[in-house]
Amino acid sequence: MALSRREILLSGLTVSVAGLPSGFAQAAPFAAWEAALKSKPGREVRILAISHPASDAMKALTPEFEAATGIKVTWEVVGSGEIMSKQLLAQTARDTSYDVYMVRGTALAEYEAKRMLTDLRDLIQNTAATPDDYDFEDIHVAYRQGIGSTKGKVLGIPVAGETFFLSYRKDLFEKYGRAAPQTMDELLDAARFFQNKEPGLSGISMRAETGRTLALSWELFTPAFGANIIDQKTWDVAVDSSETLQSLEYLLALLSNAPPDVETYSWDAAVSAFASGKTAMWFDATSLQPWLTDPSKSKVVGKVGYVPPPAGPKGRFGPVGGWSLGLPANSRNKEAGWAFIAWMTSKAKAKDVIAKGGVPSRVSTLTGSDFVGKDPDLARAIKESLDAAGNLLAIGRNWVPQTAEANKIQQTAGFYAGQALLKKMTPKEALAAARPDLEQISARIKKSN
Repeated sequence: MALSRREILLSGLTVSVAGLPSGFAQAAPFAAWEAALKSKPGREVRILAISHPASDAMKALTPEFEAATGIKVTWEVVGSGEIMSKQLLAQTARDTSYDVYMVRGTALAEYEAKRMLTDLRDLIQNTAATPDDYDFEDIHVAYRQGIGSTKGKVLGIPVAGETFFLSYRKDLFEKYGRAAPQTMDELLDAARFFQNKEPGLSGISMRAETGRTLALSWELFTPAFGANIIDQKTWDVAVDSSETLQSLEYLLALLSNAPPDVETYSWDAAVSAFASGKTAMWFDATSLQPWLTDPSKSKVVGKVGYVPPPAGPKGRFGPVGGWSLGLPANSRNKEAGWAFIAWMTSKAKAKDVIAKGGVPSRVSTLTGSDFVGKDPDLARAIKESLDAAGNLLAIGRNWVPQTAEANKIQQTAGFYAGQALLKKMTPKEALAAARPDLEQISARIKKSN
């Protein structure tokens, strides 16, 4: 008598179906998929990750994963500034001891250029290796494309994604009869209105440290003006176009309504300024929002509202960044490594991961009653901000260009924008000065392509 699908999956039989792993016959619901994994004991995976709330959440759930699948997990946690060099060293030394990497999503082009990661498309589509209720398409498109994919390949599954939104002091806006900004004109107007409106109060806080950090803030506004530093389709330099000049002038006007030392601000200083009550607004990463609700870090608890990135002349756009889970190209245990990734990023475990402090990445979670019910204003702003990030991807652009030269592009652009911020050059002079350096980077990209 023929076995049912569940009986086949639970039997642990050795079955070869179009090259699929033995022990898996066909697609399985989550519980049956777990049982099939457990029928093949003695496997281990070693994970290289960064210290992050998402990692903490997955570590907290690891004992449950081990019990459910029979796969033993070993964690190695390093600093975010160290992990890529450690991964590159493992690649160069042909070290096969790691089975899962936490991957910097904005650096996928660099990972791909060095052939460090496995393309996950076949595993995602493999109805034996992945539970049939996994639902990859439920992961928000901004995360799937923005920090998980490059050049048509899926190199990571998002676990710690973030976009940017505008946080504002509801109490101040209500006190002065102001509405939350929805457009870039309204944002600049609000920043000017609140600058020195009360003692020690500035209009806005943002990252503006000269160099790459400033370039990343500048790129929050370039698409809304139809501007480019370097065109990401042709790799032609466009830094001194009229649209790009307009976008830089807008950024500088906005930052003139920030605290006087804003040119030193990285992410921590920017959020701290807002959380301490020094600014009326803060434009930064959604993942940092918990600082604003932590009484040990914030003086504005209960006073903050949220809206998506403001719309500009060409539309509403947003960035996406963060971390994903990927399989090292030289892993010896890809089947078990993928099982860990699929389990931790599954639809079935999404609520558990978030309950442990993880970052929501699925549309069903972002719009679900559990998440929305806790703070409808925040949930709506995060969803709309991710939609804005999807708009950026839809026009063929990324916040961080998908090239191994991305850091050099942004360091160069941010240096010259910084000269304008510090009033050492006019914006027009700064952009003209940036062109020759960017032309050299552009030539290298074109040559490598």
